[in-house]
Amino acid sequence: MRASRGFWGATAVVATAALLLTACGGGGSKDEKGSGAADANAAVSVYGTEPENSLIPANTNELGGSKALKPVFSALVGYKSDTAEPYNLMAESITTTDSKVFDIKIKKGWKFHDGTEVKAKNFVDAWNYSANGKNGMQNASFFEQIQGYDEISAKEPAVKEMSGLKVVNDYEFQATLKGPFSVFATKIGYLAFAPLPDKFFADPEAFAKAPIGNGPLKFVSRAPNQNMKLTRFDEYQGEDKVKFKDLEVRIYTSQETAYQDLLSNRLDFMEALPPSAKAGGKYKADLGQRLVEGNLLGISALALPYYVPGYDNLDLRKAISLAIDREQIVKTVMNDTYAPADGYVSRGIEGYRPGVCGEFCKFDPAKAKEFFAKSGFTGKLTIASNADGGRKEPLVAACNSIKNALGVECDFVPATDFGQWRSIVNNRQLTGMGRSDWSADYPSIENYLNPRYKSTGSSNDSTYNNPAVDALLTQADQTADKAAAIKLYQQAEDLIAKDLPQIPVWEEKGVGGKSNRLKVAKLDFGRLADYSSIEVAAK
Repeated sequence: MRASRGFWGATAVVATAALLLTACGGGGSKDEKGSGAADANAAVSVYGTEPENSLIPANTNELGGSKALKPVFSALVGYKSDTAEPYNLMAESITTTDSKVFDIKIKKGWKFHDGTEVKAKNFVDAWNYSANGKNGMQNASFFEQIQGYDEISAKEPAVKEMSGLKVVNDYEFQATLKGPFSVFATKIGYLAFAPLPDKFFADPEAFAKAPIGNGPLKFVSRAPNQNMKLTRFDEYQGEDKVKFKDLEVRIYTSQETAYQDLLSNRLDFMEALPPSAKAGGKYKADLGQRLVEGNLLGISALALPYYVPGYDNLDLRKAISLAIDREQIVKTVMNDTYAPADGYVSRGIEGYRPGVCGEFCKFDPAKAKEFFAKSGFTGKLTIASNADGGRKEPLVAACNSIKNALGVECDFVPATDFGQWRSIVNNRQLTGMGRSDWSADYPSIENYLNPRYKSTGSSNDSTYNNPAVDALLTQADQTADKAAAIKLYQQAEDLIAKDLPQIPVWEEKGVGGKSNRLKVAKLDFGRLADYSSIEVAAK
């Protein structure tokens, strides 16, 4: 579905010269030449869902919050929207000789939206706060490779700072890791690694209601369940500046309603289309030149929580996976806007291998019945998820496939909205299977495995715990040579595939739409609008 892409980052023999930048770019809409004048003072609206958590970078790891926060904050590293190739954004240079100690210099003169200058301490203070166990940040585990994380991540830590972080001067700091980590220079472009201004630490709760960032757009207001409004930060120095003035992330409870607004030009951008639009390829006729396509790096799976009685049975997990007719569902329900998944890493990520899931990701009703009989499971199977955003229809189809193959009842259990859904998952309140989708935070095989399948992972929805997998992932993290590290990550993926803590189902190809007002609009690799690409036609 996607061509294999290169991977940028520190290696075992990285010289002390700076890791070089590349220009930011993207790829997407069918009429992206952008001929004619653009309206730099225009307002743009995009489809949104209610954020799951408070608006703090390290507490945001889902699309609802990311749509609002990603343009508000800029990290050390950015990623090209179409290829996910990293480039230095706020970093002047990132250097290392051993992939363990990294010297990071930041560009001078960058401002937060309150007018204060971004300094090295704003990164160090933010990372220490985010990793501190008492603060309960959702993405705390992303800092686990830094020396001192184990001490600060305790619920009541005895320390306030990680020993591996040191401010050298106003524009330089040093990060020392537990061991060599080949992915670090790429990973620190993730939203959780964004800097925080001094005002944050004075009152984090107030900040979460009106975040102050350093990105191309600044926060204006938020009306829960209605919208979030941002406006251009004219002092922004990054190369990913926006070419419009105001942005409204409009909250919808119905994707169908949003699509009708898109078609009538009352909404400017949607990164995903509802099932009714996909049926029979209807969206192609609906949108024409307004169609936006992109190369996504994401995967959909069903989490089988180990804490639910009966679901910790490997024979049951095998039976369910064998009972899902992925090919038929992506063809009929999703109309080929998705492809069947066959492993735990997306195509396009270095280290991806076809068929890792093997026979258990192929539809085989006879074999499914054999494993189901061996499991001894009784009762009804369920799949839970938020029902909006086009999530319901393919999961209902999966349930029907399971029901027909196994001869057991299977029901789709809807949550009220995405926020309620993630609250159920995060509070370990699932009573059966649950949707567990993943979009790449940064282009690395590590990003697909550590957060989801390490026992301490921030998005380990199945509460999976395999010491052998943990050991391999830790060993891979601490392997300086990228190629050798990838082999270790692949060994961990092989063990995960044998345990089936999550059942891979499909991968999204990337199909969205834009209004007639937009001359250019592109979709990035994480299924978000590439805001820097958007141009509004002048009236």
